Amino acid sequence: SGKLRVSQTRKVDINDLLGREAVQLDLDLIEAFARDKVILVTGAGGSIGSEMCRQLCNFNPRLLLLIEQAENPLFRVERELRSDFAAVPLKAIICDVADAVRVDEIFSNYAPQVVVHAAAHKHVPLMEANPCEAIKNNVVGTQIVADAAEKYGTAKFLMISTDKAVNPTSIMGSSKRIAEMYVQDLSRTSRTHFITVRFGNVLGSEGSVVPIFKRQIAEGGPVTITHPEMKRYFMTIPEASQLILQAAAMGQGGEIFVLDMGRPVKIVDLAKTLISLSGFVPGQDIKMDFTGPRPGEKLFEELSIEGEDMQHTRHPKIGIWKNIPMDRDKLRAGIDQLAEIARSDAHNGIIDKIRQLVPEYTGGNHNG
Repeated sequence: SGKLRVSQTRKVDINDLLGREAVQLDLDLIEAFARDKVILVTGAGGSIGSEMCRQLCNFNPRLLLLIEQAENPLFRVERELRSDFAAVPLKAIICDVADAVRVDEIFSNYAPQVVVHAAAHKHVPLMEANPCEAIKNNVVGTQIVADAAEKYGTAKFLMISTDKAVNPTSIMGSSKRIAEMYVQDLSRTSRTHFITVRFGNVLGSEGSVVPIFKRQIAEGGPVTITHPEMKRYFMTIPEASQLILQAAAMGQGGEIFVLDMGRPVKIVDLAKTLISLSGFVPGQDIKMDFTGPRPGEKLFEELSIEGEDMQHTRHPKIGIWKNIPMDRDKLRAGIDQLAEIARSDAHNGIIDKIRQLVPEYTGGNHNG
């Protein structure tokens, strides 16, 4: 058949693709943050959520609550953690974060001291096509979990965010930006420390470019790339997860932490490196096809927002953006209206409402 077999492709160490050293951490600080705590992780079955659970298990929490709406990923991560960390008490809980009654019931039962909010819809083209779901999960879901954390006296709430929230061109990025604004505003008046961590693409997460490229290489090509100039910041999943814990441990509330992710990597260079590391010649053994950017995609991601000040932290790879506070009443009224539109599944009003809340949003020229 002329197809290259998977066995022919050499094992690729993801760190080889980054072209930089992995991030070092202050493990004592993270241990003080996690040891002997009741910790709740939303999106526990996802790429980042499940790795957060693995990392947290290393620090002996009193109880780890795995919150996930999809039963199969939850089943898998629970089984894996019980096998690898038999001494850590776990509870696997099926729950949609947009279900306020269910979320309240869980917080009321367990009163978690630490919340890691990783549940989100993250795929840009899918959210362009399903904007109401992006709002329900990413905005309303965050609001519900954050409100529950405040109500039940959670000490630290950590929201996982994305560089796509910066000057967003997509529904997904905008929805995460609105969630950031809500959490940051809440932190101004709450005893709970609300902290956000923003980072770029993770290598090897589901639906990300590396596993897709690997499969395409194993099948003999072609490797499909959207645009020759497309660039992304990348980290490994463990690195992202450890950094999130580091920032959470440092955070006093109200910060948006940003990781120094090195230099952005051209996707075409990543593809070439991956093809070469797999033992093939790029462009000869394995061809590369350019397909054009997908809806909502940018050629370059940014890691900061104008009007925010960058501060250094004691960790060389972590910066803090302190945000200018929003008008709370306006923000909450806007989110309530957005949620109402999303629940009625009326795509039309959603773009205008997002633009009111996130003036820097530059997408929405499509018919959803």
